[in-house]
Amino acid sequence: MNGNSFGRLFQVTTYGESHGEAMGCTVSGVPAGVEIDEEDIQRELDRRKPGQSMITTSRGEPDKVKINSGVQDGYTTGTPVGMVIQNKDARSGKYEPFVTAPRPSHGDYTYSAKFGTRNWGGGGRSSARETVNWVAAGAIAQQVLDASDYDVQIKAHVNQIGDVEAPEVTFEEMLEHTEENEVRCAHPETAEEMREVADQYQKEGDSIGGSIYFECRGVPRGLGAPRFDSVPARLGKAMFAIPAVTAFEYGLGRDARDAAGIDRNEDWEFDDGESHPETVSEEGDPVPVGNDHGGLQGGITTGEPIYGEVTWHAPTSIPKTQTTADWEDGERKEIQVVGRHDPVLPPRAVPVVESMLACTVLDFMLLSGRINPDRIDDRPGEYDTDYHPSSPQEDPEDAATKAETTEDD
Repeated sequence: MNGNSFGRLFQVTTYGESHGEAMGCTVSGVPAGVEIDEEDIQRELDRRKPGQSMITTSRGEPDKVKINSGVQDGYTTGTPVGMVIQNKDARSGKYEPFVTAPRPSHGDYTYSAKFGTRNWGGGGRSSARETVNWVAAGAIAQQVLDASDYDVQIKAHVNQIGDVEAPEVTFEEMLEHTEENEVRCAHPETAEEMREVADQYQKEGDSIGGSIYFECRGVPRGLGAPRFDSVPARLGKAMFAIPAVTAFEYGLGRDARDAAGIDRNEDWEFDDGESHPETVSEEGDPVPVGNDHGGLQGGITTGEPIYGEVTWHAPTSIPKTQTTADWEDGERKEIQVVGRHDPVLPPRAVPVVESMLACTVLDFMLLSGRINPDRIDDRPGEYDTDYHPSSPQEDPEDAATKAETTEDD
């Protein structure tokens, strides 16, 4: 099976199935010398993990991460970072009725048609549980960005569930309020309405879609390549990889179809040192007057905030009665997908979106040379560093080998 790696220099390769023994990923391209805080990785995983509230699946996964390579004495070594997250609460029995009777709008039939077999417990590889790997990798990416000379900040929040849409909020409001409520909406009043909508659909045995607004600040200008390696092309690939995503847009997005060229086009002016505090530029640099283009022109970053929106369809696992066709016995059957499922996906997807943004931005930073891909301190050839392992001070008397100081002649 191909398609399990993402990124060019900062490359994430993942493995695991929903009800398999474990999930895991290998992250290549992490520069050496980055101090890794495993608690920060765990904190991000805790934001994504199931069982957070009544509007998330009750599956009881601790999602405890274990780093098993690429880190020495708390610092990255420049070699691949390996991480594993054990599955502790898999219950495959409830999926037995669907082995040859595919659930409506799932990947059951398409996986079987492609491979002639599949891991059917919990949806196997097609399950959104796979995103636990992405969040772990994204936490590593963010720590690399934090250790660099660039102040890259990434934040997202749920801006719509069903027909309840939040008003526009500032980046600062997202930082302050997103984690204050279970739906992860940075507008507290709207968050209460969203929760009511989610509760209602859950009571009815149904589900509902929604969307997430994201923003990246501090991204320098000049990242990305035209056409197939443009920043929007790569961001689109990252976001559409997330299960149940049906739309990705940046800047004006779909509203651009109603905007005349003269209205969308941004005039240029010189940075006066005061009018563009959110833009990565120096006083006297040309900067666009506005940002309807979402920080991207010609597929390349402008130094302005990158922002956009990602849309999810309603979760496909619902307990309402539906109809399927069992290819083994040739009969149509009424089924109920009984199990532990989210009635709406964006609340738990916020850290997933932020992680994919971090991975993508870091990859472009490495590709452009803004961050040295070998080592975070950008000191090629220097071997005596603060993060190099120290030699043992004393060898035990019974050591098999010894290193003793020689006397000068």
